[in-house]
Amino acid sequence: MQPTLFPLVGLPGSGKTTLARRLETEKYALRLTPDEWMLPLFGAGESGDKRDVLEGLLWTVAARALNRALSLGLNVVLDYGLWGRWERDAYRAKAEAVGARAELRFLDVPHDELWRRIELRNQNLTPSQPYISADDLASFQAVFERPDAAELESYPPA
Repeated sequence: MQPTLFPLVGLPGSGKTTLARRLETEKYALRLTPDEWMLPLFGAGESGDKRDVLEGLLWTVAARALNRALSLGLNVVLDYGLWGRWERDAYRAKAEAVGARAELRFLDVPHDELWRRIELRNQNLTPSQPYISADDLASFQAVFERPDAAELESYPPA
C-alpha cells in the first residue's frame, strides 16, 4: 500500500487541527502541527523565519516516516495551512519524490464562521495557540490562495 501525505489547506479556525487529529487515528498517520511546537520552542510573538525553519525540520521527519511507511504502515498529516499554491505544489512533489501520494484536504469555511470559531478559541487559548485578532484574520485572508477546481481535481480520490 502506497503511503499517503495529507496536506491540510485552510485558514485559522477552519478546523485543520481537528481534522488532523481525526486523520491521525483513522489513517494511522504521524500528525505534524507546527503550532504545537512554535510557542514551546520560541515563545509568544515569534513566527516568520522560525516557522519556516520548523516546517522544514518537520518535513524531514515526515519524509523519513513516508520512506519507512511500507514497513510501518504509516501516513503523514501536515497541519500547516499551506496558503499558497506554490507550497502545495512543493509538498506534493516532495511526497512523490519519496514514493508517497498526496491527498489534499481543503477546509473551506466562510469568514463569519472562521471569526466565530477564532473568537471562541481566543477565549480559551492553550499554550500552543496564538491570539488572532480580526485584523490578523483579514490580513491572512488577503494572502490566502484558495485552491481552484482544477487544483482540487488534480489530486487522486481517497
